[in-house]
Amino acid sequence: MPDISLAMVVVLCLAALAAGWIDAVVGGGGLLLLPVLLLGLPNSGPAVQYALGTNKAVAIVGTTGAAVTYARKAPVDVSTAVRIGLAALAGSTAGAFVAAGMSTEVLKPVVMVVLLGVGAFVILRPAFGTAPSTGPVSPRRVLAAIGLAGLGIGFYDGLIGPGTGTFLVLTLTAILHLDLVTASATAKIVNCCTNAGALATFAWKGTVYWQLAALMAVFNLVGGTVGAHTALKKGSGFVRVVLLTVVFALVANLAYEQWVA
Repeated sequence: MPDISLAMVVVLCLAALAAGWIDAVVGGGGLLLLPVLLLGLPNSGPAVQYALGTNKAVAIVGTTGAAVTYARKAPVDVSTAVRIGLAALAGSTAGAFVAAGMSTEVLKPVVMVVLLGVGAFVILRPAFGTAPSTGPVSPRRVLAAIGLAGLGIGFYDGLIGPGTGTFLVLTLTAILHLDLVTASATAKIVNCCTNAGALATFAWKGTVYWQLAALMAVFNLVGGTVGAHTALKKGSGFVRVVLLTVVFALVANLAYEQWVA
């Protein structure tokens, strides 16, 4: 356990709870949890690596809880989701290797423009992701999802990271013609695969505060489970509102990191 105050432990646990809920509904929980970890953990040694490693150890628990909840009640094609997840695992590994040799700062403005375009598209297309899923998907669309949502977004996750879950939801909705709730459910299974790969790397490097992560993971699990139940109950219209909120929050976060921090 790192040397932090009881008050900060409480703050971190509450952040894990809220992040689990956000991540289960539409992705993007790391937008909240990672900055709080960076603020709360001791600012010495490889602080960023410990924040990233602890974040993954927490997030994988909430993501798994949300995935199980969705799989029980949403019409998720688990086989397709796992195939996309394995591709995303490979993509994120490749992205991490590339990130080691380049500055990702040059890519952040591009990501912001893409996100703003995504936000405008969702606003101008109110029916996007609200129609029920169309049933069996053609093999060609599954391959496209494996390539774009798996390898492509997985690569982005390893290279930069923020907003991966949100990008997955949008891409799966567009390619596989899923409603937003089913897309969120599928994205959680994919996230389980990518989180497992990342966590294995951080664990191997020894940059995880396991005791703190275990405590926070309990709260993240509760948040993720409740978030999945909320999305299932409220439907795609509710998920759409949360999606737009997270998209614009992500743009603001990237802009702050690029030009202010």
